[in-house]
Amino acid sequence: MALFHIVRTTPLSPDEAWRRLTDWERHGQVMPLTRVTVSGAAGGAGALLTARSGVGPLAFDDLMEVVVWQPPQGRRGACRLVKRGSFVTGWAEIEVGPDGVGGGSRVVWREELRVRWLPKVLDPVVARSASWLFGRAVDALLAGR
Repeated sequence: MALFHIVRTTPLSPDEAWRRLTDWERHGQVMPLTRVTVSGAAGGAGALLTARSGVGPLAFDDLMEVVVWQPPQGRRGACRLVKRGSFVTGWAEIEVGPDGVGGGSRVVWREELRVRWLPKVLDPVVARSASWLFGRAVDALLAGR
């Protein structure tokens, strides 16, 4: 499995950073060729997310379930998604808390993913590519773009 993590600081409050990062439908607006739909639990624990990525016959569904949902509300917030698709498996964790300097936030995004039928020898390439792609998405979400 390809493991990567992204760390960002932002002047946004933890609550606002959390709101932007867990607006699941917005992920589809910042990830290329992707549309995200949410069912159940209004995006919190128990929510099911489907990220449809690709074009035509090369598209696939990345199915995820939110299994941990602890918004910051004055403390460090945490969210964990488990990927349950037939093509992409693994998990993602998002932590948002105070940056320790002022009123801003520190964001940590950890993800471990496995792309079926892709040899494990390519995991480092997958991790670097995913880190770059998700890093850009996190930056765009935090910037409100």
